[in-house]
Amino acid sequence: MTDTTDLDGADIAVLLDDIQRSTARLSVTLDALTILEAREPSTLPGWSRGHVITHLARSADAYRWLLTLARTGTEPGPRADAAALDRALREGAARNAAELVTDLRRSLDRLLDEARAMPTQHWPTLVSALAGWRHPAWYTLHRARRELETHHVDLNLGYSSTDWSTGYVTWALDETIAALTAGDFPVARIEATDLDRHWNLAPTGPTATGSGRALLAWLSGRGPDTHLLSDRRLPTPPKWPRPPAPGWS
Repeated sequence: MTDTTDLDGADIAVLLDDIQRSTARLSVTLDALTILEAREPSTLPGWSRGHVITHLARSADAYRWLLTLARTGTEPGPRADAAALDRALREGAARNAAELVTDLRRSLDRLLDEARAMPTQHWPTLVSALAGWRHPAWYTLHRARRELETHHVDLNLGYSSTDWSTGYVTWALDETIAALTAGDFPVARIEATDLDRHWNLAPTGPTATGSGRALLAWLSGRGPDTHLLSDRRLPTPPKWPRPPAPGWS
């Protein structure tokens, strides 16, 4: 299950370093992005690479909004709703490569600046995702790292699920499998052979065995189940990511 214990200052520092490294890896990938490459399809249906980059930038803005709210207790201006985010995505995706990358880097820099300015005592403050579920401000950092790692793969520019760090994969598997268990996902057991970890989900159903990266790729819709071993046909995972379980009240 998701650990609802608040993170301490050392945990926050480690998580911020992880986000900084994810940001740096993505920046290297985008250094040589051309106008043509920006307009080519990503691996996400109907989205170009420009859509993915724009989505990452606006997501970083949304996370910064939540952190500012947690830090100050005041909403930092109107919150972008789903319609506004969709409009920003459509309008922003057609920009040239330089504009896309500059926008993303600025948004990520502002997010990290806001996170570093957060007083330790404000990290447990509960904020609400746009979908309505609540979480501590520190969980916003996990969401940001997940966005960076997942959509870096979606860009289809050489970065793949095999490049995910062990720490990220372990956290994301724990998080994802807890949510799937709460949602009665019909798999009995998942085993990550390289991590020496296993999870029991349901009394009955198939097992899924493989590397942690292959398992997370399958569960997140970023890879097939053909890289996994199972005693019977595996179900299709639901849309990912899901709200954390058990969540915060």
